[in-house]
Amino acid sequence: MTVARAVWRQLEAGDYSLVRRVHRWRAPRPLRLLMIYATRMGDGWLWLVLGMALYQFGGANRYLAIAAGATAAGAGIVIFSSLKHTSRRKRPYEIVPHCWAAIPPPDRYSFPSGHTITAFAVALSIGAFYHPLLLLLLGAAILIAASRILLGMHFLSDVLAGSIIGMALGRLSFHLFLHLR
Repeated sequence: MTVARAVWRQLEAGDYSLVRRVHRWRAPRPLRLLMIYATRMGDGWLWLVLGMALYQFGGANRYLAIAAGATAAGAGIVIFSSLKHTSRRKRPYEIVPHCWAAIPPPDRYSFPSGHTITAFAVALSIGAFYHPLLLLLLGAAILIAASRILLGMHFLSDVLAGSIIGMALGRLSFHLFLHLR
């Protein structure tokens, strides 16, 4: 067995252990509703509303910020689509039934979390242009990422990978458009 395969098996064992615990836990109703709303925020409409608000009220940086956010999100979609097709990792609810969530996923595979990639990519790329919004956008991204785990859509490693990819895309996109000023 290769080192990479041994590391991957160790990650999967931790993922499966967490999934078994989370999927048996019947979260309080307010938390369940918050997670459902958070995951729906990450479906894309939140980023569209943010773009429209920036267009209307974003000041001098609005075009650069919107372009940076759209570029980071677009690159994220290409990356997660490719990685999902390559990994073909089953979703957690397919392995361990979930006791309270039954939300259909937007696609078939789990790794990496596309919602998380997009959330962090947009949060960092736009938040870097508008520092007062950064903490709010990062809070939304974290909430979206947590919802994906608690709703049985993703494993912890899917969300961690998505966070790293999204943050890298957000920073890269910000720096790319910053130099166009």
